[in-house]
Amino acid sequence: MSTDAPIVIVGGGLAAGTTVTELRDQGYAGPLVVLAAEPHLPYERPPLSKSYLMGKDPAEKALVHDADWYAEHDVDVRTGVRVTAIDPEAHTVRAGDEELVYRTLLLATGAEPRRLALADDAGVPTTYLRTLEDSTALKDELRAGRRIGIIGGGWIGLEVAAAAREAGAKVVVLEMASEPLLGVLGEEVARIFADLHRRHGVDLRTGVRVGSIEPSGSGGARIGLEDGEPVEVDHLVVGVGAVPSIELAEEAGLVVGDGIRTDARLRTSAPDVFAAGDVANVDHPVLGRAIRVEHWDTAIQHGKVAAANLLGGDRTVETLPYFFTDQYDLGMEYVGSPGPDGFDRVEIAGDVPGLNFRVLWLRREDRDGETAERVVAGMHVNDWDAIDEIRAQVGTFH
Repeated sequence: MSTDAPIVIVGGGLAAGTTVTELRDQGYAGPLVVLAAEPHLPYERPPLSKSYLMGKDPAEKALVHDADWYAEHDVDVRTGVRVTAIDPEAHTVRAGDEELVYRTLLLATGAEPRRLALADDAGVPTTYLRTLEDSTALKDELRAGRRIGIIGGGWIGLEVAAAAREAGAKVVVLEMASEPLLGVLGEEVARIFADLHRRHGVDLRTGVRVGSIEPSGSGGARIGLEDGEPVEVDHLVVGVGAVPSIELAEEAGLVVGDGIRTDARLRTSAPDVFAAGDVANVDHPVLGRAIRVEHWDTAIQHGKVAAANLLGGDRTVETLPYFFTDQYDLGMEYVGSPGPDGFDRVEIAGDVPGLNFRVLWLRREDRDGETAERVVAGMHVNDWDAIDEIRAQVGTFH
């Protein structure tokens, strides 16, 4: 493919924005086109459930760059443009009536919230938090006296619960597992988060199943539980996970499986086509398995690797998954990934009641014919000098 053709990036999130930044920083001065389906310049999503939702930061602060930066760096950003087809053999993408030839292509199409048919079919006021518009609309609902129902006790659900409580709204969280975040943190640490929210007035109900959803007489939603009295709320938030946006890749014949499958260099099964961010299921050379991560830091790290390799480099994704959350007076950073093999033991050190502690997740493994414990993940709560030490421990044996 001629080097006169542009590098094309499909997506408008942090992975796309970081890749653009890195391409220019790494010296690429050629044509560069970004096709973003949303009507915004590329932006990062953590503020949608944190600072922007809580009214602490304006929407502009979520932007990777403002419009002047793209103009100064000669980047052709096209917002509100949805790509409808990719032809890897012809090296083209189609958006509307236009067909664009690419030199190399990055798919950073992200993920979409998993839908809940009960809520959709009922036609009740519901938010799936993914876009800036979603967060803006939800922010208007978070005010004193409003009853907010949240289905799902994952990171999004709990962050929205914290924002709603700080705005004075009444909150009920309905979680199917015995504790929120149980699959990620294990029972001991998950219970700390559960206690935190209950102390702040959240009606957190675990081990419950939603059996029905219907409009209430007051214009909200009436949530029927399989074992318990129905719950009436003014607005419903559904946070039951996300699914990668793989349609373009799948229709183009790329190999997919819980996202777009890539090697450690973010290369897909098609020549000159890469994938990054929430949509990419990457062969991770450090973890020794494929992993797809829907977090802020992964989008940044993927952007750096993608930029190098879009230019013909040979860089691999080697950083461990990292994420953070802020809920009330709890700030947390987590690094690592237990993966499908999970963990056998949790080690907690510090002041748990005072919310200043560290956690290690350990798994028993064979090491030179003997059983040893490997640290597969670690985190701190409000111990802000700890993350580098924790990161260094992940992967080591105790």
